[in-house]
Amino acid sequence: MMSEAQAAENINLRLGPFEQQIKVEDLEHYGETGEVPQSLRLLRPVLTQDVRQMLTRPLEFDEAVLDRFAIEMLQSPQIQPLRDQLQTAFPESDFEEVILGLYLALKRGNGLSLLNFLSAYPQETLTIDLTAVIGLGIQLNFSYLQSQILGPILAQELKVDPTESFRPEFDPAASGDHNFNERSLIFRDKTRDRAIVADLYLPETKPEGPLVVLSHGYAANRRFLTYLARHLASHGYTVASLEHPGSNINYLSRSDLAFDLGELLSPQELLERPQDVSFLLNELARLNRHPGMFEDQFNTDEVTMIGHSLGGYTALAVAGGELDLRAVRRFCRNVTPLGRSPADWLQCSGVELPNGTMNLHDNRIRRVVALNPLVSKLFGDDGLGQIEVPTLVFSSSKDAITPSLNNQLKPFAQLSGEKYLLSAIGATHMTVTDLRDKSSPIAQNQVVPELIGKSAEPVRNWIRGTTLAFIKQNSSEAEKYEPFLTPEYAQFLSTPNLSFRVTQEVPPFLELWLKGMHWTYEKVVVRTPPSSNNIGNGFLAQQDNTPFSEFRLNFPLLGRERREDESYRGKLEEVVPPIM
Repeated sequence: MMSEAQAAENINLRLGPFEQQIKVEDLEHYGETGEVPQSLRLLRPVLTQDVRQMLTRPLEFDEAVLDRFAIEMLQSPQIQPLRDQLQTAFPESDFEEVILGLYLALKRGNGLSLLNFLSAYPQETLTIDLTAVIGLGIQLNFSYLQSQILGPILAQELKVDPTESFRPEFDPAASGDHNFNERSLIFRDKTRDRAIVADLYLPETKPEGPLVVLSHGYAANRRFLTYLARHLASHGYTVASLEHPGSNINYLSRSDLAFDLGELLSPQELLERPQDVSFLLNELARLNRHPGMFEDQFNTDEVTMIGHSLGGYTALAVAGGELDLRAVRRFCRNVTPLGRSPADWLQCSGVELPNGTMNLHDNRIRRVVALNPLVSKLFGDDGLGQIEVPTLVFSSSKDAITPSLNNQLKPFAQLSGEKYLLSAIGATHMTVTDLRDKSSPIAQNQVVPELIGKSAEPVRNWIRGTTLAFIKQNSSEAEKYEPFLTPEYAQFLSTPNLSFRVTQEVPPFLELWLKGMHWTYEKVVVRTPPSSNNIGNGFLAQQDNTPFSEFRLNFPLLGRERREDESYRGKLEEVVPPIM
């Protein structure tokens, strides 16, 4: 039990076997003036302008979602991995103390910065393991934290009544009965001095449906969705999986590529990728007219575009999404490094492009499947509204690379035509990729644990069946496959560790999460009557029995002034039932 609330005054920094204590007031002095006090001299090499901005520039949040965010953070069983990781980063702090410090800093109304957090942290000394903090850097961007909390809420809000009678007549995830051949070709674009390699999956019988084109993600290659290409080919579709030379594995492993976030992706690659798709379609249309094994194999007039991650951006761009580079510039200028996800770092390469808006639409694209697409601010607030073709968006609740809130849920709300949102609660960024290909630097990254391999097979089965059903909606078999685009089918495939949900509309409860961010200066805790049994009016509600924890809270005022208030016992009720 805390006898009284107090701000952190000292920080113990651990780096391996070394430990140094610094005073918070010295850190505040550096943040305010840029001058490095004598006590921080050993940290001078790492005290860059970016670090100073991270210390002082606040992230602001919508007050309407804060209470629910804090409650879900403490209550959700899905948050246990993050709880364990924060315990490693702050080895002498309770998880609840860290969350309480964040909550108090936010409720002060000045936004969240590291210095604000320290001024609200309810202990005199905070111990930080720098090794663990560096490892957690990717996962501590707020967009990812929001998405983690939002996952269990999505699972509950989009849950449909149990339908034990839902028994499909066949399995759309099972392989079809069409034999097919695989060929790899290199197409050279002399105009752009670019070589495009494509794996072609060619059914032995004449294809009758659309051509399917696959686009891989950043630091991947054309074989990361092989399982899906072969599945669709076995059902009679011609598939072309292309490789983007400016953002594949080979590009990332170049010896002359400096370790500079600004050089991870060429600005021009945001334009080259959609142009790769259009160039490939032109080349396949040419092959289609020539006698031989490729004649009449490629229906380039009707194309289903499938992309993962940066390939999801590519798919949305060629489907008609209008790039808004002004929105990208505004975002990348204002968001602190701590607030950025890997997707944000990649999209910020677009600030170098001169145009305000840009449309790379190829009207041969008739359907789009965007798997964990990297979107964020690339299309601004309404650029995706230009897409008129049916679109399926897939998101993973534990995606630390392209967090679902900013990269899938908000973009999904922009789409105005026929659309489907698939949410896999418990899945990660690489879950939908081919289980045999683990060479991606992202997949091997131990900082961001990825659900891949055998444990991810339920997700890939869902993608197989749903993608096939989605493509079939433009055929005579549409009605036969329609049940596999429903919430019932999604829940039918769910497992104890993975919950699948489908919706065609933005759920009303998501509106709070999709609003702009705004704060007013209000008290931290809203007092609730002793008889209150709910927590709807505040973070902690007074209870008489079985306290979850006991705090003495302050009402922080503007500046450094504080005053004590009486103790509150807080018992957090469970607001999210167990996920099935």
